[in-house]
Amino acid sequence: MEKLTDICRAKGIQLPAGLIDLASNSKKITIFNTTDELADASTGGRENNTFEVAYQVEGKGLYTEAVVHRVKNGISANYTEAYMRRRDPDTMVIADNFPTDKERFSDRFGYDFSALRSETFDWLKKQELALFFFFAGREGIGAGGVAVAPANAGFFALGLSMLQQIVSVDELPEGFEIKSVIYVAPPFRHTHFNGKQIVVHNRTTNVHELFSYNLYPGPSAKKGLYGVLLNQGEKEDWITAHCSTVQVVSPYDNTTTFMHEGASGGGKSEMLQHVVREPNGQIMIGENSITGERRLINIPLLCSFNPVTDDMALCHPSIQKDNGKLRVLDAENAWFIRVDSINKYGDDPFLEQITLKPPRPLLFLNIESTPGATALVWDHTEDTPGKKCPNPRVILPRDIVPGVIGKPVTVDVRSFGVRTPPCSAEAPSYGIFGLFHLLPPALAWLWRLVSPRGHANPSIVSSGGMESEGVGSYWPFATGLMVKHANLLLEQIVTTHRMRYVLTPNQYVGVWKVGFKPQLLMREYLARRGNAMLRPEQYQPARGALLGYELNFLTIEGAKIPSRFLQVYKQPEVGIEGYDEGYRILSDFFKREVSKFNVEGISPLGKKIIEACLNDASVEEYENLIVK
Repeated sequence: MEKLTDICRAKGIQLPAGLIDLASNSKKITIFNTTDELADASTGGRENNTFEVAYQVEGKGLYTEAVVHRVKNGISANYTEAYMRRRDPDTMVIADNFPTDKERFSDRFGYDFSALRSETFDWLKKQELALFFFFAGREGIGAGGVAVAPANAGFFALGLSMLQQIVSVDELPEGFEIKSVIYVAPPFRHTHFNGKQIVVHNRTTNVHELFSYNLYPGPSAKKGLYGVLLNQGEKEDWITAHCSTVQVVSPYDNTTTFMHEGASGGGKSEMLQHVVREPNGQIMIGENSITGERRLINIPLLCSFNPVTDDMALCHPSIQKDNGKLRVLDAENAWFIRVDSINKYGDDPFLEQITLKPPRPLLFLNIESTPGATALVWDHTEDTPGKKCPNPRVILPRDIVPGVIGKPVTVDVRSFGVRTPPCSAEAPSYGIFGLFHLLPPALAWLWRLVSPRGHANPSIVSSGGMESEGVGSYWPFATGLMVKHANLLLEQIVTTHRMRYVLTPNQYVGVWKVGFKPQLLMREYLARRGNAMLRPEQYQPARGALLGYELNFLTIEGAKIPSRFLQVYKQPEVGIEGYDEGYRILSDFFKREVSKFNVEGISPLGKKIIEACLNDASVEEYENLIVK
């Protein structure tokens, strides 16, 4: 316990007062320096293949939160509750008095957080603790921090140490600044929060404290630290975008960089996946959910690509150049990849190969496993008999990904993905998107303002209907002011005037079940075109103006995409009436959501774009609001 304070004193590191108190009065603190050490701790020692993460909970006795297995390719953790296998979107509460549009702790729970903070520290002092230093961000952009968790929650600490790089004591730089601290206290979700995932953000003048009252990494180790970066960017006028980024090389050696944004489940990780062929070598666009008809095309050569980011990208002023395009750098040290689309061997050869025999241990979540065996990414844990968990995950260190790019890249195409439900004349919905749409910059901003969460989201606990994830699709993780982020996003779009903006659905195009093929085929097509613009006759204003421009025809390597995939009203099962009713649903949703931003503080240009939406503007009117 003296070791921590001695280390910090020798390195000129200022420990937060709460951490000093904890270090001075705890039962035992073990400082970890590597992910390998935390992997060993995940099962209570390398000699153990099975470990139960359990706590004494008043009224429940000894309660097991998760069962952890040591497997050949890493550590596999399974939660005992189906609820804990996905992120609850209502986890965040704010404990401090700094400006925020988020719900405050005292408003939700009826008392001041300071009492619970003291109670949390009292509980932690009675535990054997694991502690390590980390850096949230990369290349010196971001926030240094410390994580404190019960020693028996090693798998959670392992996940955090992979996602945001663990820093060994020997490598701590002089004067390492601690801007964030994560305190983990799992039993409190039962004793204080009715079993719910709660993460409390307590922003002080110098340190952003995170109190994680659950062991699912999504809302704390992952999105909680995302909130730390967003808070820093809000103060300094820069954004950490919620996106994947991939540099694509066409068969003709064109190199095009795509940045794909969207709410949870919007296809970010999938943008880094290969197009999977059918056994006969063809590529299936989709299957008609009513007739069972399958539509396939032939593409002899596919693009190759180099991944850049999976979920979070730093858009920091230090990496920007005055070339009219956005430059981004990965904000993470590892990627939290959802593998629900991998249901059998061969569905994703790249991920299967890299996860079967990785160069160092991976962390698997919600994957069925046997101690000492190999965890397989297609063996998803069942929530109930016969019903697989929709959110199986693997944490993959970025530096073991073949071809990964570790430096800032310049983005050419900025796409936005939306999960869409089936749409028909009998059951109209907002599933009226064509394979992809071109967007004027003003509409691109509106889509990021609203960020629809969409249909059947596998990543979070939700009602299943259309919901807004808010500004930039990262608003659920931000702690500050909504309008501030809206203005930052708009300024970013205005200054990067040479960008191309695209909107693409996943899951359904009308009645056709398409999975993530629309964004992958969009990637194939636009990479072949490079910087060449589409011919004027190739597109026209969409029947629904919020969808920008729809395509009249599309050919990839001689394979023509049927027009029913480009203009959904041409599907006989949908028709004009089904499409128009679906668009009414979408338009009403947009008007309701953008009205939240039509308030004092929104920029004059932002106000014009919002009013255009409320007044049913045409595509041409949106085009004229931001002139490239």
